[in-house]
Amino acid sequence: MGKPRTAVGRCLRTHEELKSTFPDARCELDFESPFQLLVATILSAQATDKSVNKATPKLFKIYDTPERLAVAEIPEIEKLIKSIGLFRSKAKNLKGMARKLIVDFDSQVPNGMDDLVSLPGVGRKTANVVRSVALGLPGLPVDTHVTRIVQRMGITGESDPVKIERVVGEMLPSDAQGEFSLRVILHGRQVCFARNPNCTECILNYFCPNAFKV
Repeated sequence: MGKPRTAVGRCLRTHEELKSTFPDARCELDFESPFQLLVATILSAQATDKSVNKATPKLFKIYDTPERLAVAEIPEIEKLIKSIGLFRSKAKNLKGMARKLIVDFDSQVPNGMDDLVSLPGVGRKTANVVRSVALGLPGLPVDTHVTRIVQRMGITGESDPVKIERVVGEMLPSDAQGEFSLRVILHGRQVCFARNPNCTECILNYFCPNAFKV
């Protein structure tokens, strides 16, 4: 198979190859509703999915709706999520997010980007996770793994997550954006490390401009 010669070609080939490597890639946060995923994703900032999944069962058992979370006492929320980094600020954001859902969105998780990022604790990455995973909408979550790999693969030289989201999103079918992000993140965790990437085992090494150079 020949090497793709354009950024778009490298993006699409990356998607194809990683799809064969990670055919069952999925969001690793545990959730049963868009609201639960929104909560879990807010908690996942600067934390591992594993640590979030340990905390959310007890949290969701008590605060399973915006109405219940909105009237919760901040210290009570903190107790349930104290094992997660930045738990104090996250507790405040969760309560504020729930209140805003009730007041502005009839207790429903909105699907528009502008509406989602208006919620306390929600940035574009969180919004894109919710859109692509829970709502079945286009969304390209950009984290450090995605940033690093699209740069190494010569897909884009951008370093700003918003610009990466726009540039790479335009290269992919809208229904593939979320899957692309999930698979690139897995590839970053398992193969294309920030330091000492395992280029020998990388399925992308035959067309990666930086293979064996990092």
